[in-house]
Amino acid sequence: QVQLVESGGDLVQAGGSLRLSCAASGNVASIVVMGWYRQAPGKQRELVADITGLRRTNYADSVKGRFTISRDNAKNAVYLQMNSLKPEDTAVYYCAARVVGATTFWGQGTQVTVSS
Repeated sequence: QVQLVESGGDLVQAGGSLRLSCAASGNVASIVVMGWYRQAPGKQRELVADITGLRRTNYADSVKGRFTISRDNAKNAVYLQMNSLKPEDTAVYYCAARVVGATTFWGQGTQVTVSS
């Protein structure tokens, strides 16, 4: 199993920046893809960005050019640098890890609130 713990969520003004961190533990050798999802009230959870072990990345259209996902394999961590934040970015952000066998593990979520 894999355990994921997120941190870094906060209240920030529009145009500001935050960096989210996710620390993985457990069977970290089985992780093939890590990513960030978010869920706003009344909306479905959506993919924000993900990254493979070879650092190939994908981003939602709504965050391209503003967010950057990265990972540090030595530290078993993944990060989401969020710049030029908008009120519509307000959501609970979840770290996710896909392992060999296609099972996905989730963190507990961290709240990001962007004020106008």
